Amino acid sequence: MVTALSLPYQERGEIPWVDFIESFLGSDQYIVHFNRHPGEADAVLDKNRLQFLRNLYRKNEPIKAPEPGMAMINLAMAETSAGEPLMSDRELAVFDTAFETSGFTSSINWYRNLDRNWHLLAKTNPVIQHSALMIYGDRDLVPKSPNLSDFVPNVEVVTLHCGHWIQQEKPEETTQAIVNWLDPKNAT
Repeated sequence: MVTALSLPYQERGEIPWVDFIESFLGSDQYIVHFNRHPGEADAVLDKNRLQFLRNLYRKNEPIKAPEPGMAMINLAMAETSAGEPLMSDRELAVFDTAFETSGFTSSINWYRNLDRNWHLLAKTNPVIQHSALMIYGDRDLVPKSPNLSDFVPNVEVVTLHCGHWIQQEKPEETTQAIVNWLDPKNAT
């Protein structure tokens, strides 16, 4: 069984992920930048940790296209934030403490591993046969997959009224969706 929030399973495609992203969003897109300039974003995010987290975890922002350039560095440097905070200061302190200990490199490395995964999956059957739950936020900038069921035929899709940070914005509804999916007798 597999549960995913916000980011749907993606078709492998013909070119490595970072090249693909760069081809339509440019060389200064944050995922491309993470890969082409290792360490730069890490240092900025680490230096501005709490400000970055405060600016990142927001809700009720107007829906807009992704900004060009280094969105993550821009968030770390911005003195003001759009939207409302998703978490209380106490909740945000848990994230802040964790990133104070670990830094951001390990999180950024997930993006740095995209092309390695692309190569490793070259001979792998792309169809996931396991039961799966995909939870989307209807205000998320990440689009829903138009062909998810082609690659995940046993998928159930749930959409919640929220943005990208589904589990922070709608914790009770997220938990209930997962519990209901795991055991339909729990559905209300």
